[in-house]
Amino acid sequence: MERSPGDGSSPSPSPVDQPSAPSDPPDQPPTAHTKPDPSSGNQPAGPSAASEVLAVLTSFGRRLLVLVPVYLAGAIGLSVGFVLFGLALYLGWRRVRDEKERSLRVARQLLDDEERITAKTLYMSHRELPAWVSFPDVEKAEWLNKIVAQVWPFLGQYMEKLLVETVAPAIRGSNTHLQTFTFTRVELGEKPLRIVGVKVHPGQSKEQILLDLNISYVGDVQIDVEVKKYFCKAGVKGMQLHGVLRVILEPLIGDLPIVGAVSMFFIRRPTLDINWTGITNLLDIPGLSSLSDTVIMDSIAAFLVLPNRLLVPLVPNLQDVAQLRSPLPRGIIRIHLLAARGLSSKDKYVKGLIEGKSDPYALVRVGTQTFCSRVINEELNPQWGETYEVTVHEVPGQEIEVEVFDKDPDKDDFLGRMKLDVGKVLQAGVLDDWFPLQGGQGQVHLRLEWLSLLPNAEKLEEVLQWNRGVSSRPEPPSAAILAVYLDRAQDLPLKKGNKEPNPMVQLSIQDVTQESKALHSTNCPVWEEAFRFFLQDPRSQELDVQVKDDSRALTLGALTLPLARLLTAPELTLDQWFQLSSSGPNSRLYMKLVMRILYLDSSEVRFPAVPGCPGAWDLDNESPQTGSSVDTPPRPSHTTPDSHFGTENVLRIHVLEAQDLIAKDRFLGGLVKGKSDPYVKLKLAGRSFRSRVIREDLNPRWNEVFEVIVTSIPGQELEVEVFDKDLDKDDFLGRCKVSLTTVLNSGFLDEWLTLEDVPSGRLHLRLERLTPRPTAAELEEVLQVNSLIQTQKSAELAAALLSVYLERAEDLPLRKGTKPPSPYATLTVGDAMHKTKTVSQTSAPVWDESASFLIRKPNTESLELQVRGEGTGALGSLSLPLSELLVADQLCLDRWFTLNNGQGQVLLRAQLGILVSQHSGVEAHSHSYSHSSSSLSEELELWAGLPHVTSSAPELRQRLTHGDSPLEAPAGPLGQVKLTVWYYSEERKLVSIVHSCRALRQNGRDPPDPYVSLLLLPDKNRGTKRKTSQKKRTLNPEFNERFEWELPLDEALRRKLDISVKSNSSFMSRERELLGKVQLDLAEIDLSQGAAQWYDLMDDKDKGSS
Repeated sequence: MERSPGDGSSPSPSPVDQPSAPSDPPDQPPTAHTKPDPSSGNQPAGPSAASEVLAVLTSFGRRLLVLVPVYLAGAIGLSVGFVLFGLALYLGWRRVRDEKERSLRVARQLLDDEERITAKTLYMSHRELPAWVSFPDVEKAEWLNKIVAQVWPFLGQYMEKLLVETVAPAIRGSNTHLQTFTFTRVELGEKPLRIVGVKVHPGQSKEQILLDLNISYVGDVQIDVEVKKYFCKAGVKGMQLHGVLRVILEPLIGDLPIVGAVSMFFIRRPTLDINWTGITNLLDIPGLSSLSDTVIMDSIAAFLVLPNRLLVPLVPNLQDVAQLRSPLPRGIIRIHLLAARGLSSKDKYVKGLIEGKSDPYALVRVGTQTFCSRVINEELNPQWGETYEVTVHEVPGQEIEVEVFDKDPDKDDFLGRMKLDVGKVLQAGVLDDWFPLQGGQGQVHLRLEWLSLLPNAEKLEEVLQWNRGVSSRPEPPSAAILAVYLDRAQDLPLKKGNKEPNPMVQLSIQDVTQESKALHSTNCPVWEEAFRFFLQDPRSQELDVQVKDDSRALTLGALTLPLARLLTAPELTLDQWFQLSSSGPNSRLYMKLVMRILYLDSSEVRFPAVPGCPGAWDLDNESPQTGSSVDTPPRPSHTTPDSHFGTENVLRIHVLEAQDLIAKDRFLGGLVKGKSDPYVKLKLAGRSFRSRVIREDLNPRWNEVFEVIVTSIPGQELEVEVFDKDLDKDDFLGRCKVSLTTVLNSGFLDEWLTLEDVPSGRLHLRLERLTPRPTAAELEEVLQVNSLIQTQKSAELAAALLSVYLERAEDLPLRKGTKPPSPYATLTVGDAMHKTKTVSQTSAPVWDESASFLIRKPNTESLELQVRGEGTGALGSLSLPLSELLVADQLCLDRWFTLNNGQGQVLLRAQLGILVSQHSGVEAHSHSYSHSSSSLSEELELWAGLPHVTSSAPELRQRLTHGDSPLEAPAGPLGQVKLTVWYYSEERKLVSIVHSCRALRQNGRDPPDPYVSLLLLPDKNRGTKRKTSQKKRTLNPEFNERFEWELPLDEALRRKLDISVKSNSSFMSRERELLGKVQLDLAEIDLSQGAAQWYDLMDDKDKGSS
């Protein structure tokens, strides 16, 4: 009958059953393990009197040495607090040291006799057991440990040789202060690395073998270093490292050695504990101890913790090394860190008598990917509402870890943590729950979404539409991921003196830039590196590649690749050579680009209808709802804003120049009088604006335009102040005020205003009231006039004013199916946003709020509305293109709109008003054959009836032609280019606007990639050359780009403007194909009229204008 090991009635184990003591070495007698008998007569002789005296003196000297800091502190006159602080620091250091030594002893004891300790603690916590006890699929590998133990001394010899002969010379050569650096001792010790368990994952892939090694190293390693010049010694004596190392053998090949490469990485960050010696003993001081271990752990994670991995190729010329080193992830997890509740209070006041709250923030970690939320002050139930996206490579295996801390000035207090295997997110698709915090109290609310990687673009429109309704901060949600495998380059240009460059590569998408390593002295570098980018909209984003010398000063080549090309490529992949521009004739770069669409595939999620589809926004054809109660008031079909809605105007403020400003700059203690660096500050209607600084000028000329939305409330004033920019405090140069009522009544004001509170100075302002008009007939003329009067130093001028009245919403989704939300809404146009009030706990809120927005380009901009619940996330969204308002009656839409999640509707009114400038210095006349001539003539009569203040600068009169007129001449055989050329007298600049081209010539199979180059002859240098952006594969490109040359009018009349339309001849070539050109003699053009006109393109030999 078998007896349980824990049975108390079992007889005492026989000597055979007991774990045997370590056998004696052959050269040691058996009595080495026996203790001397005190009763025996053969006792060793006692210590001599001299040795006793020496021991007493040594002990006394050590204790006396402790009093030296006390004596020194008293001699110097320091407070006793310094002594107490030093004593506390020493006690803390001693405690950390003792804990580390005790931990090392316990770990060594466990590894020395694992089976006995395991049997003894079989009924203890599973965390104390090796993996092969808790998990039956984890196998022991004692045979492997025996091999490692036998190899360990030889590995120590190799490490000593590596450190002494390779690492030490490199350190000595890196810094002059380290020229005496040396390794005085390198010993790996007698305790080898142990593999506690091995787990093989079958069925993952037929082309790879995947193993998990549970490693544990409790070593007596000793490495000592010394810098003799500074008598500095440091080192490591003892170390612990525990973790799970994943080893992947891939690819499997049909030739020796069967395995092509070995990849190794830690799935999770391993635990590390180091026992320091020498001067590095300071790292065991409390605070520094955890910091030093964290720094070293971060260094290990930088190349050995997912998504980083160590790749060791076993065969030469291995293909796709970069892809093996950085494979595509299994998926993406979108982590919504929503809130927490019931957190513990850590802040105490009055020495703990008064309990405060906490200032919580959260750390979200998946492998090496770490995100930190913002701090919520004085709150035990914080609402974060932040979103992060992480790549996942190993499922199962990787974990999502969230740690919550209380922010403090010294050390942040730990509030709790939670961990979750990513496999549960993959299984659920969407996981929305409150997770309890371990090691503390409270819960954290997470919404986790698994995003699959699709190798085609069929779902891209759905993904983009869904993302518009996702409120995400600090970054917008991603629609795709791009992996760039940078392989090699060929024939890069040499540096000056025919020196080989040290090339590196910068890859950028919008404001995200990543860099490769630099390779020294080669113009054919091989990088074999991988990079990843999250993409918000791959249809419009571009990958910018810059090949540079490692100094970053010399550019060796460049490449701009629209990511839209990948959307039409097979499996969203490009694997090819790319020709570099601004480089050598044969310089090229080999890259593999792989894009994957991020798709949320879950039955709980419904993608919204795509705008523009029938019925997407139109609720007019809804069937009437049945079963309505007579007590319920009828649902309104239109909004009911107050009488002031839509009555706003726009004030355009043109800050021109100033004269006779006072000089504030002084030099040499005031002996030398300088000038001033003036700028202007404007304040009106709660908004403030600031001009640029003009350096050292008492008569500055700014020529900047600002726009602000104003109402007719009486008593408002435009406050203008002029300052001198200084390093410390800006000096006051004067102020003036203008009554807003005066400008609104007159419509226009152009005056020199005397600056007050200063001895001298005056300011030239031009103010114009722009009243919105509910007609789109003048929009094209307004856009063209704005492009003519636009100054380079100002923001783009507004062409329209959008007024939005949001009244209410209905049928919003409930929280967890039963509780109503507390909704609020945000209205966004471009960078401008308006947030409504929050209505508490209702699915049918009434906001009754309005907002106005300046619109630059009504044809392309849109109104974005998001409805969110306080603490519950997005409830729905709406995207309304302003182009729908342009075709609506009176440029207004007033009805119910369906939110894109299919649940919930909003009632709003959106109306657009075109801003027509009456005093821009540009008058619009249409040709007699124009279809809109009657409407324009009526507007001109209206303008003529208004009071007009003549500008001091001569007015420019422009004849705006209509490109779609039926009487226009047909295009020539090479096509036409549309230009506006005029002279801006106020700025003393020649201005040319390249509008578009049409009917360009197509020489090859594909349409050209046209751009327009302008050159002011007879100068052919770069100073007068201008170039538009390049348009892809079109015969009718639209540019609408403005260019300026600063020169007097008489000189402009002696010049000729050379316009060339060109295209890249091929993707692999730097040559440019000339599609046609035209040369304009500016003396033959009325530059004061500035007509927008079509010109026929000619061959290179025929340069005349038409």
